[in-house]
Amino acid sequence: MKITLKFLGLDSWERPVYRDETGTLWKDVDPRREFAPDLCTSNGNLFDGEPDVPMSYVKKYKDAEIQFVPERVVWD
Repeated sequence: MKITLKFLGLDSWERPVYRDETGTLWKDVDPRREFAPDLCTSNGNLFDGEPDVPMSYVKKYKDAEIQFVPERVVWD
């Protein structure tokens, strides 16, 4: 399964926020370059909602290939 995440901007805590093809918002809660993406849904699917369910907990995303558009936003 391939998931495309489109960058929407930074939330009020400066976490990158992305939207997938189904309209679900995802936040990278640890966007450091040296770490793999740590993606969580956003509570209420709101741009400034708190991070909620980690992608790794959702069975259908277990082995998903993630494509960031235009690219993953990371901090050095």
